[in-house]
Amino acid sequence: MSQSVPTREVARRVFAEEFNDAGYTFKESDDERAPVYLLLPTGERANRVFLVGTLTEKEDVGEDSEYWRGRIVDPTGTFFVYAGQYQPEAASALRELEAPSYVAIVGKPRTYETDDGSINVSVRPESITEVNAATRDRWVVETAQRTLERVESFDDEGNEYARMADEQYDLPVDSYTQAAIGALESLDTETTDELASDAPESEA
Repeated sequence: MSQSVPTREVARRVFAEEFNDAGYTFKESDDERAPVYLLLPTGERANRVFLVGTLTEKEDVGEDSEYWRGRIVDPTGTFFVYAGQYQPEAASALRELEAPSYVAIVGKPRTYETDDGSINVSVRPESITEVNAATRDRWVVETAQRTLERVESFDDEGNEYARMADEQYDLPVDSYTQAAIGALESLDTETTDELASDAPESEA
């Protein structure tokens, strides 16, 4: 029986700019319980994402019960996270946290179609943790590295998710190179020097 237990998907590091440009979701099997993936424009699938940024706003937008919306900003843009009764720990964290504060979030991408037919993407958080500035800066460095790696391998033969992204999105992947470089440049020199002497740790 043990071989049928699903493994947890890797939480992908992605900047807000790329995350918000995504909108195409897919499954890789017809199984009802098969994971739903968000296709990232740089040619990677994401069932879970890992982000760190500044919680700038939070609001209980629920009508009959608590339903919290949080606005998380990274150097490239804004993530929106939503947590309600089915994510009690994340909802509790949003209720207790003060804005502004640095937060680390692991969650699942969710897409919905607006009235005008465009696709919006948000995160349904599994966990929300308050962190310090050094953790946020380290995430920026690691996410920039992962983004640049995805862009670099985009044209590799056999990169099926890149081919899929090429078909689904009419977006120049070079723009994510610029976003990653801009994010790195947004870190002040002093912090970057600290990071250079501090080996990155895996957060998720």
